[in-house]
Amino acid sequence: MSELSRLRWKCRRGLLELDLLFRDFLDHGYGDLDSDAAQRFDALLDYPDAVLLEWLMGRIQPTDKDVAKLVQQIRSSTSP
Repeated sequence: MSELSRLRWKCRRGLLELDLLFRDFLDHGYGDLDSDAAQRFDALLDYPDAVLLEWLMGRIQPTDKDVAKLVQQIRSSTSP
């Protein structure tokens, strides 16, 4: 299984909103990440859906600055 296929599978969530955000990010922003940010994205997917949704909707900010930067990249890549 390719890395991108593995990530697509890992991006499947219990919430449609997260599925759509992550799918769009993989299609439009993931390729711009350096290897460290790509590893952070993989680790980000281990967070619970409720936390991810709060971060990605901008309701709360991650305390880790690298995670906050990645969340912003995801949000920016999926904006119309």
